[in-house]
Amino acid sequence: MLTKELPAYFRPNSGDPADPADPAVDAREACRLLAPPPPAGVEECWAEVEGVRYRYLAGGEGPPLVFLHGLLGYSFSWRLTLPYFAQWFRVIAPDLPGSGFSDRSAKLDASLRGTASLALEFLAGIGVEDFHLVATSRGGGVAMRMAALAGEQGHQRVQSMVLSAPINPWSPVGKLTARVLSHPLGLSLFRRATGLIDAHALEWLGTMYGDASRIPPGTIEGYRAPFLITGGWDNGLAILRTWHADLKELELVLPQIARIPTLLVWGSKDNRVLASSAKQLQSGLGECQLVMMPGVGHLPYEEVPGEFNRVVGEFLKRESGRAHGY
Repeated sequence: MLTKELPAYFRPNSGDPADPADPAVDAREACRLLAPPPPAGVEECWAEVEGVRYRYLAGGEGPPLVFLHGLLGYSFSWRLTLPYFAQWFRVIAPDLPGSGFSDRSAKLDASLRGTASLALEFLAGIGVEDFHLVATSRGGGVAMRMAALAGEQGHQRVQSMVLSAPINPWSPVGKLTARVLSHPLGLSLFRRATGLIDAHALEWLGTMYGDASRIPPGTIEGYRAPFLITGGWDNGLAILRTWHADLKELELVLPQIARIPTLLVWGSKDNRVLASSAKQLQSGLGECQLVMMPGVGHLPYEEVPGEFNRVVGEFLKRESGRAHGY
């Protein structure tokens, strides 16, 4: 329960867009007031790269391991995984631009390619060149575009990828939503309905789990925090406007990244990115393994974190040893 008195620009349940030029909308102040504390062994960090201010979580020592959240998520998504992997890796989990408490601006390119380019710039800006990736849902699409972009730039910085139910061209779920919310009428109706969405957040989140009783304590409060800022939905809506074009481009670049060691992790009861699409994506990724988790939904790193950490850890420790000559 939020008990602090918030400035006027914090408008819970508001779907009105924020004015990106409004100096009052300060992500760092918002973070101080609203963000859940980082998990044990991980610290909150800030960096400005190419004029964009990023908030990210970091901890541990070793090969860099970067975590990318999905649509409407932020670094909070990885609270049950970062302390585990910080035992062997330098973990880095950014709030991608427009999400969480990083900078928000209507001028940011919210396409997959645009987000991937910003993420590569961010990592270079904080001194990270070669790295391993763990990404979920829309973040999985960003990860694949990052790998393709890095290859196009002449140096494959992505050493391996773990993709948890990544968006892909073969899962129809989300395509209709993107089409509706890309239309001005659908967008207007959505903005008027954000209060209703917030009121039923627990039910909505429960549909993303195979078993809603496994939702960790504090999950609703954590995910709600960035949306207490005016315009919290704007980046997600901007992402949906390029959804179809992004998926078409993603299919075209798969051959460019087929040599990167990749692990796909899916919940068998995922109704956001259908498990039936996993095999088709796997066939497009050459050095690719697939682990299906029975009875699990779209967020295995939250629903069954112990099993997720074990499976992913075995893969990453093996691949990081190869990449770094251990």
